Amino acid sequence: MRLRDYLLLLSNTRSLEELWAAHTDRMAEYGFDRLLYGFTRYRTETSLGDPEDFTVLTNHEPAYVEMFVNQGLFFQSPMLHWALEHEGAGSWKLIQQMLDSRTLSVEEKRVYDFNARMNVTAGYTISFKAISARSKGAIALCARPGLDQDEVDAIWDEFGTDIQVANNIAHLKILTLPHSTPNRALTKRQREALEWVGDGKTTQDIALLMGLTSATVEKHLRLAREALSVETTAQAVLKAALHNQMFVLEA
Repeated sequence: MRLRDYLLLLSNTRSLEELWAAHTDRMAEYGFDRLLYGFTRYRTETSLGDPEDFTVLTNHEPAYVEMFVNQGLFFQSPMLHWALEHEGAGSWKLIQQMLDSRTLSVEEKRVYDFNARMNVTAGYTISFKAISARSKGAIALCARPGLDQDEVDAIWDEFGTDIQVANNIAHLKILTLPHSTPNRALTKRQREALEWVGDGKTTQDIALLMGLTSATVEKHLRLAREALSVETTAQAVLKAALHNQMFVLEA
């Protein structure tokens, strides 16, 4: 498939699942058979925000995901540290250079050793251009077993621009699609109530529009606040909007 045909397919996907299936297949054609994408809208100077609010997509094996993602090992990853300070594409040869110069921290060396055991040894990281001071997104492209970093760098020399364009478009598309973790998902009624709040309606207005009692509307709004882990309805509207969970076209 030509790149422009792939980008057209990517831009027309309707769900994260559809997009991710297409993108992992495409990147595998270049030799990157394991991907790890992450995005946060809640970054501060000392934190990336609540991990439950991250958007994380990966096709790594479960054992790798459990340790690297769920147990938080990624916080000490040398390439994550690079991505937080840079934009664009970075070769993992940086890690070897840090190892040779003995500039890897103890925590970073632990990540390096774990990745070596899991055959995550060669690849590239793309750090996407931030859309706000609090947001950050990046994707780690891990080369298939058997490819060393020199071979990966040669692939990048030939196809790197195409790979970066495809990932940039995938990232921008992800930002437009509804996403949530299981305990952050809204029911249809909760979403509808928040949408009416976003339109400036009062509880009484919403009750009339939804054919419910005011008490039931208040219940839906309370459950929405709990699902999104916020204190006020205004915060719930904002978070739901940021996660593209409002004004969603039903399948």
